[in-house]
Amino acid sequence: MYLDYFIFPDADKEFDFLLSIKRTCYSSYYPFQILSARGFERIDFEPVTILYGGNGSGKTTALNVIAEKTGVKRDSIYNRSSFFPDYVDLSYMGLADRDIPANSRIISSDDVFDYMLNIRNLNEGIDLKRQELFDEYLDAKYSDFQLKSMADYDQLKKINKARRKTQSRFVKSELMDNVRGFSNGESAYKYFTEKIGEDGLYLLDEPENSLSPKRQLELKAFIEDSARFFGCQFVISTHSPFLLSIPGAKIYDLDEDPVDIKRWTQLENVRIYYEFFKSHLDDFE
Repeated sequence: MYLDYFIFPDADKEFDFLLSIKRTCYSSYYPFQILSARGFERIDFEPVTILYGGNGSGKTTALNVIAEKTGVKRDSIYNRSSFFPDYVDLSYMGLADRDIPANSRIISSDDVFDYMLNIRNLNEGIDLKRQELFDEYLDAKYSDFQLKSMADYDQLKKINKARRKTQSRFVKSELMDNVRGFSNGESAYKYFTEKIGEDGLYLLDEPENSLSPKRQLELKAFIEDSARFFGCQFVISTHSPFLLSIPGAKIYDLDEDPVDIKRWTQLENVRIYYEFFKSHLDDFE
């Protein structure tokens, strides 16, 4: 154990801070008012702690705040707003009996995706195309293009797409069909086994992305062994029933208001799978 507990600012602290801001030109105070809206103020950690919830529940936000506060390594850029440092400063963490090791890191789905792209680059020269898309994204995002005829419609669509998406998501959307054609999930699984070493704190953001059910089960076993035998502590955001079933994991359900601790078999996502397969039991027998 490296992290013992983590405390996010409650609604009162957020209110006092936002009241002190004299500038009113902001349309968003992210990550303020995301976690407090669900009464999520404290995490008490176990060797494996899981943040469960649907899109927009705040599980990735919580993971990024913890990563920033602990200072673990990270590769991909994340949604770091103007108020992110202030929010992190208002948060508190309690360490267990050991300092956080230097090899600790957060691993996001963007990291895995970039890793797969780099592998494609070695075999298919996709890196050139990716750089072209980076340049295309910047040109489109800051273009003063105006529609003059229907012949310009495709360019207008691309500009609007660039303005709606981050650079990473724009490139993904343009290259995803190519990546799917070559990936079988083996590269994604390999990334985790290469980045997760002994004696470290690892924050995993939806690691099931790009992994088949079989690979998810392999990752589950790898996480269990790493926590039990190799001195690793994990904080995982996921809605994968395979990862949620890790024995002894403490699960925070961010879909609840207020956030509650639950067994994996109580979670809505898992119950939906259970009821579906139960209704088709005769098909399996």
